[in-house]
Amino acid sequence: MLDLNEIGKELKEKIAKVKDDGKSRSTGKIVYSGDGIVKIAGLSDVKYNELLDVRGGYHALALNLEHDSVGAVLFSGEDRVRFGDYVYSTGKTLEMKVGSALLGRIVNPLGEPLDGLGEIAAEASRPIEYPAPAIMDRGKVNKPLQTGILAIDSMIPIGRGQRELIIGDRQTGKTAIAVDTILNQKGENVICIYVSIGQKASSLAKIINTLRQGGAMEYTCVVSATADDAVPLQYIAPYSGCALAEHFMYQGKDVLIVYDDLSKHAVAYRAMSLLLKRPAGREAYPGDVFYLHSRLLERSAKLSEEKGGGSITALPIVETLAGDISAYIPTNVISITDGQIYLESELFNSGVRPAVNVGLSVSRVGGSAQRKAIRQISGQLRINLAQYRELAIFMQFGSDLDSETQKTLSRGAKLTDTLKQRQYLNYTVREMIVLLTVAQSNVIDGVPAKKVGEYNEGLLDYIRVNRKEILDGLDPDAGLSEEMKEKILAAAQEYLNFVSDEEAEGEKNV
Repeated sequence: MLDLNEIGKELKEKIAKVKDDGKSRSTGKIVYSGDGIVKIAGLSDVKYNELLDVRGGYHALALNLEHDSVGAVLFSGEDRVRFGDYVYSTGKTLEMKVGSALLGRIVNPLGEPLDGLGEIAAEASRPIEYPAPAIMDRGKVNKPLQTGILAIDSMIPIGRGQRELIIGDRQTGKTAIAVDTILNQKGENVICIYVSIGQKASSLAKIINTLRQGGAMEYTCVVSATADDAVPLQYIAPYSGCALAEHFMYQGKDVLIVYDDLSKHAVAYRAMSLLLKRPAGREAYPGDVFYLHSRLLERSAKLSEEKGGGSITALPIVETLAGDISAYIPTNVISITDGQIYLESELFNSGVRPAVNVGLSVSRVGGSAQRKAIRQISGQLRINLAQYRELAIFMQFGSDLDSETQKTLSRGAKLTDTLKQRQYLNYTVREMIVLLTVAQSNVIDGVPAKKVGEYNEGLLDYIRVNRKEILDGLDPDAGLSEEMKEKILAAAQEYLNFVSDEEAEGEKNV
């Protein structure tokens, strides 16, 4: 016979031993499940963006807080979560692991490792959504972030704490510019974060391989949410990357973060919103798609010295369709950022790489952060290029040209060739000063039209070996003196004569 009194006594003793931590977890039941979306009835006191535990060890993110139910998106277990399963509130919003332990690692947006190098001993964690720095906490953007790309650093300079959009059609070199910029931060004391949103896993693998070969993974963390990952992971990826960047910024460090790309981020958010039955607006995007990106990009800033002087420089990437920069998402992001680098398919296909359209590209901050010598030399660069392109259009009509116009066309073509740059070939600031000085002088007139690129690379090698004192004597922050300019042009003429003599000797031998 069972002794009910004895059983009751044991139960009371066990209940008395359970410690009350003061945290009550509200519980609800799933009343709808499908396409990675769950509707939960019975949950109370749930916050927006709260992490929910689903029975079976799965997690969901609360996005729709309705009168009688909560709409949430599943991070995993779409095919295993069923109608009637229990869901528990956690009282926590999503957080990202942060700290220097993440540098050199590849993680998902929840901070879990994807590179097979073991667990990450993170210093702390930060909420993925965080208020942007107040206006009074921000400082002036006055320090350059060198990309190593001549066309950008001379005409569309980027400052530390700036948000510069990279925009263009697919396959025009947007990611290449971002990767080159990360590679150029070696030795510059800048921490880099590359956020991959909805990219192919094979494309991401190539980028990681490039960063490893260039020695950039030492100061870089890759946050990956590829096309294979769940849509909610793609949605939170940029916010997770930004939380990691903020950790370093508030320690007084400079950070560069690349969002590749925000077009796919908006598409992921649209997919979730439509499945959650939110009202659709223009191009079927929900009404808050502007806030989706503004609350992310406003977190990039240069902090004042009182707040530590750290900075986050953001390079968001947006893909256009057939060059249409007036589409919904491109115009939204252009209005949020401090300028854009516009890459054109036509220029890319004609061999101008990086395919930067100087007319449509602008930096609204970088001029005040540009090195003094570069600003001094590149003042006329945009005007000269614009004049050349205008004349090149008229030249198509085949009219007779006077000597002055022919000289302008020749100089413009050679200047365009000087601005062409092979991928992963980054220039130092001193090398840029040399190239820009020569490209706008009479010396360039003696270089054959199709050998400008070859001449420039050879000239830099010649100066490094034979006239090293020129590079050592240049001070990018002090401006370029007439004496130094004459030395550069003399070395350029020397090398041109040397090349011409070699060519003449070769022709004689033939």
